[in-house]
Amino acid sequence: MFENLTDRLEGVFKKLRGHGILTEENIEEAMREVRMALLDADVNFKVAKDFVASIAEKAVGREVSKSLSPGQQVIKIVHQELVDLLGGDTQQIRLDGRQPVTIMMAGLQGSGKTTTSGKLARMLKEKGRKPYLVPADVYRPAAIEQLQVLGERIGVPVHPSSTDMNPVDICRMAMDAAAVQGCDTLIIDTAGRLHVDEHLMDELKEIRKAIHLSEILFVADSMTGQDAVTVADTFNQALEISGVILTKMEGDARGGAALSIKKVTGKPIKFVGIGEGLDALEIFHPDRVASRILGMGDVLTLIEKAEAVVDKKQADELAKKLQKNQFTLEDFLDQIQQIKKMGSLEQILSMVPGINKLKQLKDAPKPDERELAKTEAIIRSMTLKERRNHKIINPSRRQRIANGSGTDVADVNRVLKSYSSMLKMMEKMRGKPGAFSGQKRRKLPKGLRR
Repeated sequence: MFENLTDRLEGVFKKLRGHGILTEENIEEAMREVRMALLDADVNFKVAKDFVASIAEKAVGREVSKSLSPGQQVIKIVHQELVDLLGGDTQQIRLDGRQPVTIMMAGLQGSGKTTTSGKLARMLKEKGRKPYLVPADVYRPAAIEQLQVLGERIGVPVHPSSTDMNPVDICRMAMDAAAVQGCDTLIIDTAGRLHVDEHLMDELKEIRKAIHLSEILFVADSMTGQDAVTVADTFNQALEISGVILTKMEGDARGGAALSIKKVTGKPIKFVGIGEGLDALEIFHPDRVASRILGMGDVLTLIEKAEAVVDKKQADELAKKLQKNQFTLEDFLDQIQQIKKMGSLEQILSMVPGINKLKQLKDAPKPDERELAKTEAIIRSMTLKERRNHKIINPSRRQRIANGSGTDVADVNRVLKSYSSMLKMMEKMRGKPGAFSGQKRRKLPKGLRR
């Protein structure tokens, strides 16, 4: 979502790299462009103004490392300022203290509260918690049914609610029911409105009075930009929210909400929704997001995503196959499946350091999900024998595979050529020490052994 802002900032830093020293004049010019880039990204005007003023002050009035170039000095300062603007340290849900932990989800209608409640329950369940979903939106019958369906899909109990019940009574009864079922985390999905109104706020205040709330999380649609920030501030003043969840971060939003909300409300972004799937909820890391905005990638999140989808036993087996030159098209298909679990190609590539510079090249390849799906369809149209020995795939077999996958022979040839090239590359790597994780470690000299 920060792609346009990243491109604009890259342009600013490129100009600064051309200067031998930093002067007030060229910093002022650079900050003017940074401010315009932030405003184009729908960042709050006052937030953008204060942000560039702070950078200018530090860039001119502070000694920086002599090992850095002028452009690098400014990038270092901008990175730290972005981290501070986005919230500083990573903030997570408080799971200690009074039990059960009770989380109330608040926000306007259409922001994604119900789906996000399910995503959060799934995440907490994977961390060893025992969540209990509470449908307290009695004004939208589909909301209760939707939460029940989500609970069933993720294997989390849902409190029995109906549209003729009072939301406050539902929450009181849910506390008792959760204790009986041994659940330690309540997630309350509250009602929303198309806009903030007094009745909505009164109802949320009544729930807060009736039960002890560990967290009040405001769920905002990042696509609404500064409107999301304004509404978040209104909710915060009425309820004293503890954090924010930004949804639809994978969309075409310009990033203004993410960059403004902490400064305006004083409350941190705790999670971000990055897709429709129930696994598409991430902890918000300000330092990692700042790195992405500046085109530095996000290697830590990329590693975490890989670790979440890669089974260690399978990885060890794959390493052995690579060593023995036994990597088949069947293994290739498994790798495609694992990549898809990590997210879209665009999301994955956005975490690779320096990818933004590569994308700016005239002939740079563009990530295409359709090509990945086409490759998967082609391999699935092969017989088991063909997947395990691609050399038997003659012209007639290629035609049959093309017909079965809804592609043409040229597409089948392309997949087989890519696979053969991969095998050749692996063959070259095989002789290099440590090329594959499954290889035995070399013995260190005596003095270096632990």
